[in-house]
Amino acid sequence: MATNPSDRGPAPITGARLTIDLDALAANWALLDRHAAGAETAAAVKADAYGLGIEPVVRALAAAGCRTFFIALPEEGIRVRRVARGATIYVLAGLIEGSADTLVAHDLRPVLNSPAEIEEWAAHRRRGAPTGSAIHIDTGMNRLGLSLHEALELSRDAALLAAVAPSLIMSHLACSDTPGHPQNVRQLALFREIRAEFPGIPASLANSAGVFLGEDYRFDLVRPGIALYGVAPVAGVENPMRTVVTAEARILAIREAEAGETVGYGATETLKRASRLAILSAGYADGYHRSAGSSDQHHGAYVMIRGARAPLAGRVSMDLTAVDVTDLRLAARGDWAELFGRNVPIESVAHAAGTIGYEFLTGLGRRYARTYRGG
Repeated sequence: MATNPSDRGPAPITGARLTIDLDALAANWALLDRHAAGAETAAAVKADAYGLGIEPVVRALAAAGCRTFFIALPEEGIRVRRVARGATIYVLAGLIEGSADTLVAHDLRPVLNSPAEIEEWAAHRRRGAPTGSAIHIDTGMNRLGLSLHEALELSRDAALLAAVAPSLIMSHLACSDTPGHPQNVRQLALFREIRAEFPGIPASLANSAGVFLGEDYRFDLVRPGIALYGVAPVAGVENPMRTVVTAEARILAIREAEAGETVGYGATETLKRASRLAILSAGYADGYHRSAGSSDQHHGAYVMIRGARAPLAGRVSMDLTAVDVTDLRLAARGDWAELFGRNVPIESVAHAAGTIGYEFLTGLGRRYARTYRGG
């Protein structure tokens, strides 16, 4: 998206803005659904739909055909339920102690992660709760989930299994964004082995990158997350997803600086020439990471202004970011700089900051003026 000097944004006082393309989001879900090749394609909308807003995102995905959603916590599930009345909603955090009544009241399904959760949910269901559940089995992530031994014991306890009445058996891939990683094959073998102990129950293993690992990983349901929002699902491969979110910041001022002067906190970058610096109205309080900045030892991220690249100069501050526009003579106060989006891949910014695109999306601050398009 090339910036236009006459485009002043949704309000004069806006310093930064997000444009969220819900049609691109729906197109990404449809692409993943085609790759799923017969498996149901769900959607992970946890963390406020990866920072983009649960309500508009869920509405757009439901309109595209998505019927199953995964969230982290019950309160997120309640928000999904308000806009997707007939959807199946799984709570990945599981049965937080004392949450059973809330889950039942809003028709939310816990992803049961431990024997204690299974026992508590079984007791609740014996009292008449109709809501289904998922059984999460750890195959190598070592976060949440039953051990293989615990899962095998459950599969042989017919009474307990009937009381729980799971609607899904699932596990989670640790290294799916690296297709050749041996952990993928190990986890697939373990999941196949334990899944066979739960005949007739749908199974799910693939996350975003797992969808692209091949048919063996897809089972009955895939649950993409980050790829829906336009971030590359597989490392080192051309991104097939459409850009969903574009973040921009307004230029507040243009200043001149001499060669040998330094920029920003810590004086980490020394200018090698007389320079023009554009000061942008965004910083780490807006989720634009401090580590994306530049120093004498490290080239930072870049932004796009009037169709041209401008590298960051010095550290990112809480509210401000300096960029070098010496070679962009037309850059002016009031212009918009693309922080990431169609012209600045979020992966490139994340790489410069030593992190991943997930952190930039889920950390988006509240000060952006948001515009939703399509959907």
